[in-house]
Amino acid sequence: MMGCVEELLVLRKLLADRSAWLEPDWTLVVNAYRETANGVVSARRFQRPRVRPESSSVEREWEQVFGEKPNSLLVVLFVLEWTEERMEALVAAVDQGTSSTRVLVFNAKTAEVISQHQVEIKQSFPKEGWVEEDPEEIMESVRECIEKTCEKLSQLKVDISRVKAVGVTNQRETTLVWDKETGEPLYNAIVWLDLRTQSTVERLIQKAPGQNKNHFKHLTGLPISTYFSAVKLRWLLDNVDDVREAVRSGRAMFGTVDSWIIWNLTGGRSGGVHATDVSNASRTMLFNIHSMEWDPELCRYFDIPMEILPEVRSSSEVYGWMKSGMLAGVPISGCLGDQSAALVGQMCFEEGQAKNTYGTGCFLLRNTGYKPVMSDHGLLTTVAYKLGRHTPCCYALEGSVAIAGAVVQWLKNNMGMVQTSSEIEKLAAEVGTSHGCYFVPAFSGLYAPYWEPSARGIICGLTQFTNKNHLAFAALEAVCFQTREILDAMNQDSGVPLTQLRVDGGMTTNRLLMQLQADILCIPVVRPTMSETTALGAAVAAGAAEGVDVWSLGPGHLPQLKSETFQPQINPEESEFRFSRWKKAVQKAMNWETMETCCSSKEQLQ
Repeated sequence: MMGCVEELLVLRKLLADRSAWLEPDWTLVVNAYRETANGVVSARRFQRPRVRPESSSVEREWEQVFGEKPNSLLVVLFVLEWTEERMEALVAAVDQGTSSTRVLVFNAKTAEVISQHQVEIKQSFPKEGWVEEDPEEIMESVRECIEKTCEKLSQLKVDISRVKAVGVTNQRETTLVWDKETGEPLYNAIVWLDLRTQSTVERLIQKAPGQNKNHFKHLTGLPISTYFSAVKLRWLLDNVDDVREAVRSGRAMFGTVDSWIIWNLTGGRSGGVHATDVSNASRTMLFNIHSMEWDPELCRYFDIPMEILPEVRSSSEVYGWMKSGMLAGVPISGCLGDQSAALVGQMCFEEGQAKNTYGTGCFLLRNTGYKPVMSDHGLLTTVAYKLGRHTPCCYALEGSVAIAGAVVQWLKNNMGMVQTSSEIEKLAAEVGTSHGCYFVPAFSGLYAPYWEPSARGIICGLTQFTNKNHLAFAALEAVCFQTREILDAMNQDSGVPLTQLRVDGGMTTNRLLMQLQADILCIPVVRPTMSETTALGAAVAAGAAEGVDVWSLGPGHLPQLKSETFQPQINPEESEFRFSRWKKAVQKAMNWETMETCCSSKEQLQ
């Protein structure tokens, strides 16, 4: 009879040609087996692997080779289970964005997407400048995506029990208030690019010392702006009776989209966890980015009751457990605002590394390490992530652009220029130039580096020769010019110019856009072939959480993402000329609107 080590070595040989297996470290297997009590494994701690030979077939093969049964079938079971635990863990990510919800499942070793599902989200525009979404529709889309993704896993013969954790990433700043007793939202979600709060912002700035919109920047890293959650929440308290009454009676809960999702998935009114992470909290204007707590001074200034705020936690820890559905019992152990998640998904863990995400808006983040860097050039200082309760917080400089992919949607939906968004690239490529036409899509004012809510969209340089192809090209150039503005500001703040730009997001599938971006920045643009970096960041945070530990953030363990590089193809002089014309167009777009008259009426606020 053979000993257990000999059995393990033979088992290795038997399984060597099975393509479904990843090669384990067999020395570790042997040591792990020895450390158990004489090979006795208490209960089956591990789930069945995705694809594996049945133990009975292994036993039969063993008997055919050696003419006897293995000394202990526990040896076989232990190796199979140990290999599965070490090599085959999966992590799910809920990616709730402005225009859609997606759920993706990743292999925690390779970062490969195993399964995914997506559902579009409707936006409503009750009045000019107002943007809302239905919180119930958001949750329905999350639940549908989770179930459909799990069904696809089953169709692939993947055991759903291999999903060890769930991460959440979300559109930031979008503001919700709900009733904790009924679980029902008290108003639609006010989306991050909504402009209804411009008069609220003006009043808040007027009462700040020196009427300075940057009065709280030393605490929050942010200017007083329509962009952030505090002013949206202030508007709800001022204008929605149901919200005021729920606050008065102690039934109201405030949260950004991540809090709404986590509260519902962990039980809702039956014990749901009311929490957020530091990256989302830092976008409310109520959070002190130095003390890492809700700030009483800020809450008093905005007149926000602190008892309605969620608990602030790190980006990587167990928040609670899924209470229903096909992933019931799986921990929710990661939470990051979408731009922070993309920074993590791009593996920008070192100071000075940066990424730019092209979605509805455009967001450039640069890791500044463990100390917040205040911008002198119109950028935001934000919390990037905190990957564990006992790990230090990392900060970032951020340049935010309100309208990027949304300009393509505008050309499609409002102007009827194309039937699908992908047609824009073809239209623009047919002419290869804007022919002197410049498009400033300031539909929601201008964000970084101007922070000018009075700006409005403008198209300059039109002639009788201009056609829809030139407009399509100008729209793509506008995205690139806005990125150039925030990149220049970031280089000035840091003192160390970026030598390349990592990119991600839906618009990066547009190759013409990526080449234009490299030409206008005069530096290489690097696009990963795996474009789901936002969801990947949430999955990494969830898988790395203490108690989950299926994703290592240590050196040498991070997945190596393959990428494609776009090199600049025009000379710097031409790039500078086009950029200077763009900046001239931006000045033409300034100071178009004021909310003093139209927003002073009760009708506008209701």
